[in-house]
Amino acid sequence: MEHKLAAAPGTPAGQLTKKIDIRSYAMIAGLIILWIIFSVLTDGTFLSARNISNLTVQMSVVSILATGMVLIIVTGNIDLSVGSLVGLVGGVAAALMAWEGWGTVPTLFAVLLLGVIVGGIQGFATVYLNIPSFIVTLGGMMVFKGILIGITKGISIAPMNPSYKVLGDQYVNSLFGLILTIMAIVLLVYFTLKKRGTRKKNGLELEPAGKLAARLILFTGLMVIFYLSMHSYKGYPIPVLIMLGLVLLFSFIAGSTKFGRYIYAIGGNMQAAKYSGIQVKKIVLLVFMLNGLVAAIAGIVLSARLNAGAPSSGNMMELDAIAAAVIGGTSLMGGRGKVVGAILGALIMASLDNGMSLLNMEAFWQYIVKGLILVLAVCFDVMTKNKSA
Repeated sequence: MEHKLAAAPGTPAGQLTKKIDIRSYAMIAGLIILWIIFSVLTDGTFLSARNISNLTVQMSVVSILATGMVLIIVTGNIDLSVGSLVGLVGGVAAALMAWEGWGTVPTLFAVLLLGVIVGGIQGFATVYLNIPSFIVTLGGMMVFKGILIGITKGISIAPMNPSYKVLGDQYVNSLFGLILTIMAIVLLVYFTLKKRGTRKKNGLELEPAGKLAARLILFTGLMVIFYLSMHSYKGYPIPVLIMLGLVLLFSFIAGSTKFGRYIYAIGGNMQAAKYSGIQVKKIVLLVFMLNGLVAAIAGIVLSARLNAGAPSSGNMMELDAIAAAVIGGTSLMGGRGKVVGAILGALIMASLDNGMSLLNMEAFWQYIVKGLILVLAVCFDVMTKNKSA
């Protein structure tokens, strides 16, 4: 949910919401068109249950990174080190299990704590030492990559514990998946109606009932279709469930908590946030720590899926996460962005990769197309921001 504090001064809330809706619906329409094109060109292979399952698993790590990256960018900062941190977490986890004989639970605790500490160090350098986050995290990217190569000696470390691998390559059964789907639909309806009731109680403008009903039917239909697609293959992949859980959690934090409101206020106008009594440095530090935790979770999922800690793990993932956030509507100037939008951006990027791979297109085309889409997304963001100003 886009927070009101992200609105440009003088921009009516209804106008901002309309602009956001237009962008969101345009992205969904573009994704549908993209899927139809790839499905036709691949004779239906692209939209097969197996390929959709593989596609969602492939996008899960970048999507997890994007959930934390959105909050970082909203505060007006950037984190270029998350890809290297993903690789470092996987390497440390593999070393602890394969070389030191650690169990899965203590290993998970250790690498999650590592992510929080790393995020805290980079956040402290940014907000208390006044070093630009670009420089801090660029240095972190190189440091973490060097540490990973030093730990692994340039080779992959394997195998991981069987219970650890479950987090990356297993599926939940169809019954449990059905229960999760029903719960998701119930929560969607509940929170949507609760939000409407709150707005009505406070005398705020309400979304037309017909539009609200159409939106609920659309998202409910999408969830049912997704369940049926996963059910016809192997069920919900665990990495995808982890991704969806983080999306829900961070969407709630960003849109329904005081902490989330502070994040958008800081990104919208840091000086105004300071004058209003918000502890800007403390909030930004906590955002960096959360981002480090999210990167550690992504590292766990990736290393569990690969069943190894590899020196090349996480390469370029920070750029994919940033691109997903920007394509999903997060402004690089801070103050505006949605976690759900970033996941949609990650899905678009993954769909391009997957579709072009199925068509046996050479790798350089994938970079060219994704780069052009990223530039177009930023151009759209700048133009809409100037227009609203």
